[in-house]
Amino acid sequence: MIRLQSGPVEVGGVALRNHLILAAGVLGTCGSSLARMLREGAGAVVSKSIGPEPRFGHAGPCLVVLEDGVLNAMGLPNPSSKFIGELELLKDEPVIVSIFGGSPDEFGEVASWFADSAVAFELNVSCPHASGYGAQIGTNPDLVKACTAAVARFHKPVWVKLTPNVTDITAIGKAAEDGGADAVVAINTVKAMRISTEVRRPVLGNRFGGLSGRAIFPIAVRCVYELYESCKIPVIGCGGISSSDDVLEMMMAGASAVEIGSALRGNPGLFREISANLYSEDGLSPGEIVGCAHE
Repeated sequence: MIRLQSGPVEVGGVALRNHLILAAGVLGTCGSSLARMLREGAGAVVSKSIGPEPRFGHAGPCLVVLEDGVLNAMGLPNPSSKFIGELELLKDEPVIVSIFGGSPDEFGEVASWFADSAVAFELNVSCPHASGYGAQIGTNPDLVKACTAAVARFHKPVWVKLTPNVTDITAIGKAAEDGGADAVVAINTVKAMRISTEVRRPVLGNRFGGLSGRAIFPIAVRCVYELYESCKIPVIGCGGISSSDDVLEMMMAGASAVEIGSALRGNPGLFREISANLYSEDGLSPGEIVGCAHE
């Protein structure tokens, strides 16, 4: 099996301890859980998405575990500006703050709260189940460009997390790049639903939700592959990654690093497990692997 050289790496303007990043929305709701993931071997962590106003999210059920993934419709619950205090535990740590808003001005406002505490920002323009936010922004290239530019003015690295629920993800990726993004993250969840045949109703309180986990891995690989060929900035792979071989496949498609989320359910030690199989002192340079499937 292919192994990579161990050690820190810089991706999209952010110094990572390794190529494995905690994805937004998973074990990132408070400073202590983010710190725990760093202790468990994550190369960096992304917070829960923070928006311009506190939100309680959708009525339950909000999350359903399926045979091949996880379906959720949380509704972007968050404490808004009160989250600033959670980052006091993480000074000088590789913490990327995920933010969302309904307009460029709102993205800029939220970013201003964390301009001194965040290492970088990840713009959530891709959540598929929050009206007025997320994918309703991220399907419009002009809005994506404007929201990216509104955050880039704080001179912190800006990553833009893209939705797969579009006809052409490369058009959105290039819009983020034109707005000043330092990297794009692909992908967020795929819009989906399930219906209970027993009660004859959708299983989620919001009816529709976002599918994550193993089921979307091939979609994520395809999106990363397309973005690598279309964008000049780094691509960070996300969606269904649960093993070192998945990491390598994403990197071969063009990912410079990866984010891991659903696979951590019930296994918070996954970062160390993957690292043990992925890295060795005499491993290949990551540069030999990233994008090699395009040759």
